[in-house]
Amino acid sequence: MRTDPVIDVLIPAWNEEESLPLVLRSIPAGWVRQVVVCDNGSMDRTAVVAEQLGAVVVTERQRGYGAACLAGIQYLQMLPKEEQPGLVVFMDGDYSDYPEELPLIVGPIVQGEADMVIGSRMAGGLEKGVMTVPQQFGNWLAPVLIKWLFGYTFTDLGPFRAIRWDALIALEMQDRNFGWTVEMQVKAARKGLRSVEIPVRYRKRAAGKSKVSGTIKGTIKAGWKIMYTIFREKWRASWNRGEQ
Repeated sequence: MRTDPVIDVLIPAWNEEESLPLVLRSIPAGWVRQVVVCDNGSMDRTAVVAEQLGAVVVTERQRGYGAACLAGIQYLQMLPKEEQPGLVVFMDGDYSDYPEELPLIVGPIVQGEADMVIGSRMAGGLEKGVMTVPQQFGNWLAPVLIKWLFGYTFTDLGPFRAIRWDALIALEMQDRNFGWTVEMQVKAARKGLRSVEIPVRYRKRAAGKSKVSGTIKGTIKAGWKIMYTIFREKWRASWNRGEQ
């Protein structure tokens, strides 16, 4: 159990009424000050069940994974300075992550050894059939490009991650949809953050349909946005060096 630094959890969620209770009940007791569920305009009872289980609910009706995450960050930024967290954990609301592994994810930051921790599904364990072939290829290609263009080694773009609050704010995150996770990692590389990976397990969602792998269109859009984001940040880095 840890009480210092203050740890808050942000969960972007869209129509996760059935899965979200499993997620919230699996977060280890005593580790987290509050859970903020970023409801992305759900058409079911996602917000209701979140509140019933003690989560803070913020609403972002513009659809997009990143948009929901940004709404959660904005909520925390509006807290008095002394009440803002020391670090933030992101996890999905579909119960594909294992929330009980949260202490592993925050450990390196709590111990002062890292600024950001990515839960690596590649280094941990993927349940059979949980990722489509295009997803697996994109998840392999993106880290290769990050290594080639920025010199940082990642094995995954996994959603289960933790980052120091001040470091997160300094990244000035902007992406409002599929490029959110890779934007965070590329910007962390650009700023020289101490980034480490921790092996985590990953399973099929508990209920509902994936917003990415559930459709061909979603898979293509996500893959394109990830590649676009990587090369955009490389161009920005080169442009900034050219101005100096």
